[in-house]
Amino acid sequence: MLKTYTGSCHCGAVRFEADLDLAQTTYRCNCSICRRTHFWPAVASEDGFRLLAGEDQLTRYTFNTHLNHHYFCKHCGVRPFGVGNDTPMGKMYGVNLGCLDALTEQQLSQLHITYVDGLHDRFAPPAYVSHL
Repeated sequence: MLKTYTGSCHCGAVRFEADLDLAQTTYRCNCSICRRTHFWPAVASEDGFRLLAGEDQLTRYTFNTHLNHHYFCKHCGVRPFGVGNDTPMGKMYGVNLGCLDALTEQQLSQLHITYVDGLHDRFAPPAYVSHL
């Protein structure tokens, strides 16, 4: 069931709301950027994400096909969300679970994770996942 969560980057310059169903899977990926930033997203539809503050405090990074946009706070460097523009569901937002205000450590530990081998462009688990 969808629930509205609020979140922010570490310094609070960037704030957002996202409608997420955390009974659905979350994702961990081993691609070069997700591995380096330990990005752990849940998926919000295009109309299920609202940037409340700090649009001018974000910097966008793209690489490879430039279809996915990775956003970082210019001040604290945290990646609160990313935008997938070429996905099976169309445009979607990957919301960094570590940036949500209301989730406890216990709740985070109980979320379902789908592991993705982004390093080899496969939507299948990579050989090793414990470090993700």
